[in-house]
Amino acid sequence: MKFNLKKYRVGLLLLILVAPLGSCRKYLDEENKGNFVKDNYFTSASQAQTFVNGIYTSLYMFQNGDAYGESPFITIELFAGHTTSLGQSVNNRAVITQTTSSVNPGFQTVWANSYNAISNANIAIANIPKISMDDAAKKRLLGEAYFLRAFFYYHLVRLYGDVPLITEPVAINSENLYPTRTPIADVYAQIVTDLQAAKASGMAEKDETGRASLGAVRTLLGSVYLTMAGFPLNKPENYALAAQEVLPVLSQYTLFDKYDYLHDNAHKNTGELIFQINYLVGVRENAIPQLTLPFNLQVGAYGDHLGAMIPTNEFVASYPAGDLRTQERQFYFSSYPKDKDPGTIIQFGEHALYKYFHVESALGNGKSDENYTLLRLPEAMLIYAEASNEAEGSPNATAIAQLNKIRARAQLAPIGALSKQAFREEVWRERYHELAYEDKSYFDIQRTHKVYDVKNNTFGEATSTPNEQGVTMKQQYYLWAIPQREINTNTKLTQNPGW
Repeated sequence: MKFNLKKYRVGLLLLILVAPLGSCRKYLDEENKGNFVKDNYFTSASQAQTFVNGIYTSLYMFQNGDAYGESPFITIELFAGHTTSLGQSVNNRAVITQTTSSVNPGFQTVWANSYNAISNANIAIANIPKISMDDAAKKRLLGEAYFLRAFFYYHLVRLYGDVPLITEPVAINSENLYPTRTPIADVYAQIVTDLQAAKASGMAEKDETGRASLGAVRTLLGSVYLTMAGFPLNKPENYALAAQEVLPVLSQYTLFDKYDYLHDNAHKNTGELIFQINYLVGVRENAIPQLTLPFNLQVGAYGDHLGAMIPTNEFVASYPAGDLRTQERQFYFSSYPKDKDPGTIIQFGEHALYKYFHVESALGNGKSDENYTLLRLPEAMLIYAEASNEAEGSPNATAIAQLNKIRARAQLAPIGALSKQAFREEVWRERYHELAYEDKSYFDIQRTHKVYDVKNNTFGEATSTPNEQGVTMKQQYYLWAIPQREINTNTKLTQNPGW
């Protein structure tokens, strides 16, 4: 994370080097670290701060992966069906064709790293209250730990369904060393409880250092309520809670006037960017630009050009006519000057994600510290628009205004009065277009059981509507497989249906 990275550079570098050691080991097999934590560590405010900083480093898992682009942020996106990927990646190809299995490395990466983060959050929540330190600072750190625990459980419960719910530190003799799966409803209840605790922690409304803020808490909780209103819980009363939760966020953040600001260095953690995974050259770098550039075309000063996540032409064509986001070097691009030979323009023959292009590293030494965005204002706007429409039976003026602000930036005409059903689909369509390739679409499919039929610009049943690549979603793909390695280690875990 950033956290004013220059200030925390040495401490964070140490945490970044140490954290992967834990995430590479199976969570349930970790040695007992209780003696170290209780007796030697949580004795000062600075130690508490450093420990909570370390929990954030588990967010880097989304960009972890091998040279073929088998990173979780790509794996999640491939499940939505609007992406092609490098042919050399066997696992990515298997996701696209719906032939993957429980040994997919992405499944293991997300599971292990999420539980590693949850384990550390549990330790922080149990031990920070015992430290003699400023009460406000203590509450804020606990709020961050609650937020992060909720964040990781929210991904686990959506991806795997029933998952072990562990909220206390696990020792070698703990009954939770080999836990059973907990019903989805109970996991969601804990997520809501954690986010309510984070809301009451006194954290700032906004935070430009990379830490969790009240805006991040509210946006995540709004997303949780929206998801709980749909499948599999089907609690429509949560639509009103979702709208209520994100409403304050709409006035706290501001839309950028240029899409370039979504992926440059100057605007990290500002404007509409509510919560990001933070990077800094020399501390922690990423391969996002290389992964999303066309394969083997010399665009930018990168050693690799991997083509691991390329939008389908049909998806790009599904935007309304005149939409600014589809114009060259807005959300997408199809040509660019050759590295160190700007007079030569490379034609891609496809659309790549300019949304993830990082000019600073492309024109520099190829070392990218582009942030990866987890939550931003348009998502909160669209949560409010959808949830209030469902709760009230028709779109109110504020809901219509949120949609029209996003459309205005894209240079599209405002929408007028629409029915509940028409407005619902307009919001869904905007979620696909505005939040494209930000790991939102697959989760929308899960909660609505609908997929965006880009060829017909409508929505169809997920398990009977083929995508633009001719693949129809299997019922089992509403959830990921429990990683086979975890089942082999813990015989109390059962596999999801179909896997």
